[in-house]
Amino acid sequence: MDDRTEYKPLTFKGRGTASNAVGRFEQLGRKMYDDGWGSLDEEPPPLRTEVTIDASRTIITYNESPDIPFDRSINAYRGCEHGCVYCFARPTHAYLGFSPGLDFESRLFVKPDAAQLLRQELAHPKYRCAPIALGTDTDPYQPIERKYRVTRQILEVLAECRHPVTIVTKSAMIERDLDILAPMAEQGLAHAAISVTTLDRDLARRMEPRAAAPQRRLETIAKLAQASIPVAVMTAPIIPALNDSEMESILEAAKQAGATSAGYVLLRLPLELAGLFEEWLQLHATLKAEHVMSLLRQSRGGKEYDAAFHRRMRGNGPFAEMIGQRFRLAVGRLGLSGRTKLDTTRFQPPKKAGPEQIALF
Repeated sequence: MDDRTEYKPLTFKGRGTASNAVGRFEQLGRKMYDDGWGSLDEEPPPLRTEVTIDASRTIITYNESPDIPFDRSINAYRGCEHGCVYCFARPTHAYLGFSPGLDFESRLFVKPDAAQLLRQELAHPKYRCAPIALGTDTDPYQPIERKYRVTRQILEVLAECRHPVTIVTKSAMIERDLDILAPMAEQGLAHAAISVTTLDRDLARRMEPRAAAPQRRLETIAKLAQASIPVAVMTAPIIPALNDSEMESILEAAKQAGATSAGYVLLRLPLELAGLFEEWLQLHATLKAEHVMSLLRQSRGGKEYDAAFHRRMRGNGPFAEMIGQRFRLAVGRLGLSGRTKLDTTRFQPPKKAGPEQIALF
């Protein structure tokens, strides 16, 4: 019988999760134990980010989900260095043989050929234009974008082809690309959304350790608005008993900054994420942990998560309905219910490299 004491997870500075449990497809699990030598009392070494080239052959991902407003998206990166503990995309790292925990935020994959692949797909004779969403799983402006500039290259292709795009991000780095986005917005081709989960800097630091600070995100909303780029605020995710009390304050601050529309999502905890989030609560919000999970289960039919379309974003039950009612009243009062429709009629397939082929008549 193994009587070793299982120790509490380590905390790495600048990282969201505290463990690296294997994904659901792995045959062997792993647990950490105190071996009695006292090494676990020491500060863990820095967890450095590793970047690997992703050899994807396509770049546009299509979906038929009835509860999201787009049918195609691009993710320039797999994994996200922002380290948001609640990120619903964490379980996708299991498909790569990595942990949805620390691996998701430290072992990243970049698609350096994304712009070239996009150009090829937009040039296909059967391609039909509809807005492409950036930032649906991982943030297109996470820190490694400074080096790899894949998102900017994608935007350059979309601008050249007059193709509409929507962007969701937590990063102020989107301001770098105002020179592309502002002219696109003038033609009805660009819309941005900034995710603001809390106005509490301390909570944000613990929950989203490498994302922009709350006030910086509000400044980004202002700069986008000043550049005449339609911008929404995403109060997502709403976490019961943790940040739900801030919803109206976030919406008001975003409105003052220049946001014209808003959205929200109730916290989603698919697959491995449920355990990772509960572990984070025990470490960072110990006294609230039980209450948070109780309210979530009440809003998910007694479970940590309900993946059914329409319910997965909003939940159901009294608490979820109250959140929805509060949101509707707030956006109505603030005039944040407007939606921007993007123009698909301007699309032009990318020009071919080299001499143009002579048309045959």
